[in-house]
Amino acid sequence: MDQARRMKELERENARLKRLVADLSLDKAILTEAARGNF
Repeated sequence: MDQARRMKELERENARLKRLVADLSLDKAILTEAARGNF
């Protein structure tokens, strides 16, 4: 039972980190385009 709980915690953390990476990737893409003057 403890392993199942830990697995759920890791899955939630993984989802949170994936969203964070996606947000940062989008920010970087926006800044890159703005720096090129393509906005």
